[in-house]
Amino acid sequence: MPTSHALSPIEVEVDHIRELGRNGRYGEALAAAEASTAGAPADRDVLYLIAANQRCLNRISDALATLQQLEQKHPQFSLLHQERGYCYTTLRDASRAIDAFSRAVNINPALAASWTMLERLYQMTGESSSAATAAEHVAALKHLPSEIVRAGSLFSDGDLSTAENILRAYLLNAGDHVEALRLLARIERQRNTLYDAELLLEAGLKLAPDYRAAREDYVRVLLDRQKYMQAHDVINTLLRLEPDNRDYLLLHAVACAGLGQYEPAIAVYRRLLAKPPESADLHMALGHSLKSVARQKEAIECYQAAAASRAGFGDAWWSLANLKTYRFSQDEITSMRSAEAAPGAHPVDHYHLCFALGKAYEDKKDYVESWQFYERGNALKRAESLYHPEITETNTRRQIEVCTEKFFAERTGVGVPDPDPIFILGLPRSGSTLIEQVLASHSQVEGTQELPDIPRIVLEMDGPRSDPDNPRYPGALVNFPPEEFHKLGKRYMADTRPHRGDRPFFIDKMPNNFRHIGLIHLMLPNAKIIDVRREPMACCFSNLKQLFASGQEFTYSIEDMARYYRTYFELMRHWDSVLPGRVLRVCYEDVVESLEGNVRRILEFCSLEFEPACIEFYKTERSVRTASSEQVRQPIFREGLLQWRNYETWLGPLKDALGDALSGYRE
Repeated sequence: MPTSHALSPIEVEVDHIRELGRNGRYGEALAAAEASTAGAPADRDVLYLIAANQRCLNRISDALATLQQLEQKHPQFSLLHQERGYCYTTLRDASRAIDAFSRAVNINPALAASWTMLERLYQMTGESSSAATAAEHVAALKHLPSEIVRAGSLFSDGDLSTAENILRAYLLNAGDHVEALRLLARIERQRNTLYDAELLLEAGLKLAPDYRAAREDYVRVLLDRQKYMQAHDVINTLLRLEPDNRDYLLLHAVACAGLGQYEPAIAVYRRLLAKPPESADLHMALGHSLKSVARQKEAIECYQAAAASRAGFGDAWWSLANLKTYRFSQDEITSMRSAEAAPGAHPVDHYHLCFALGKAYEDKKDYVESWQFYERGNALKRAESLYHPEITETNTRRQIEVCTEKFFAERTGVGVPDPDPIFILGLPRSGSTLIEQVLASHSQVEGTQELPDIPRIVLEMDGPRSDPDNPRYPGALVNFPPEEFHKLGKRYMADTRPHRGDRPFFIDKMPNNFRHIGLIHLMLPNAKIIDVRREPMACCFSNLKQLFASGQEFTYSIEDMARYYRTYFELMRHWDSVLPGRVLRVCYEDVVESLEGNVRRILEFCSLEFEPACIEFYKTERSVRTASSEQVRQPIFREGLLQWRNYETWLGPLKDALGDALSGYRE
């Protein structure tokens, strides 16, 4: 059912101004809008209404100036570009009007008024093919219910809640409609409620199996959920229909890379880059795939091309820094500093540049400058994060309450007996990629990647729209029928099959699986579990200077990082208590100091014979996707053990917050 809320004072005023404008009282509407800026100087709708009424009063230069001001604050607001198109139409500047209306519909394809204007303008300028395309869009929008068109427009401009209310009310009254379901799915995807988005699109495709736009959206959601094999199959059906569709080809490449099939992905990215327009994002995607298969020189060239093709492109600079082995020139540092200091820098570019500069100055041993940029990057990233440490701590407490020794004793023998999986877990930046590379160098072990299957099972057990303060998981495990753990184990083995070759054992290296050791034990009682642990100060500092592609939101402040380490420390002590001997603890520092002895210990735990290749792990050729990808392709080194001491001046609060974990982490 649609939800309602009391209108804020500014919303009431905006409605009043719109009503004045609808009645042709433009002077009064303008005066009211300008008066409203005293209380809401940056309000998007107020600025837009000022410009619209200025145009209606034929004050075109004033309207364009207001729109310029609006664009600085809300560049993706489609109506500002539509309004600019109207201004240029009044000035009889067809070229600029076409450009403005085109930008409007690129942001918001549901703007029927902009499509109508484009049709007329293209007819005037003799561009009959473009006029026909615009007319097709106008006709398509006319065939849609007005509620769906309005909701689509609101969605494009970021008004998700209002759009959702309109759509749910429409579906309640009118029944299923594929476009309404598709639009609702896009709203859920925007909110990262991916389970709901997937269900909505599946329902829509049952109504209209041949609707390609909905099927393309479905692929995107599958990719977001890391269901790469399913996405691969669906996108291939679309490519058979349109083999040269650039969007489909790009999705195909993403699915291939997700499955570890990097060579086909690289071929597609190169094919797409061979034709204009040049794309910084394509250079980046190609660079990431090349990096994963150890073609570092080519990856560097791609990242440099991306940085050159988009001014201030922070992710390109950070990708160079994230190789860990790249050293920036002074000219590159100067370019990054200039882009980072630019007043119009996008927040995402801003924090990427900060982390890249932190690494650049760390390599120059200028630790004061380096820390300033790491600290600034973390502050910017934390400011946009929705991470709440209390949720993690609640989960830890409930795992301890639910997963007792008695709980496991009562469920002995559930799950599937397959011994194939080797789980490597712990905190990020703990040395887990090194242990993965050691094991993947064994002839009997398949190295895969950070598989998403356990977290996905947990999300499904928690259910859609779970209450963070009262989650269903892990409490749901208590009433879970024993046979369901067996089903989950079989499902895990089936779903991970596409990532495997023909070796009898395989690695699942998702670090945060340490939170779910109880579930893993019940699903796969014969799987091996290895906890890779690193000295707390070194581990936490390494996370604080790392910008992750996604997730790991606890790493962007000293307080959050320390609290997370302590929950990890507490939960691992619990698993050791209720499942003694189930988990092998490997300390990174011990591996560095005594490689062969610890490799033999790990292999013995996994019931594997010693093989010399595990000592020469850096010679093993395989794809590696983590931040340590280049480091595990060289012999083991000790330099990283005490890097945090270069920043000790600023890490006192971290040391204090870690408390007894500093001395007890080896327990």
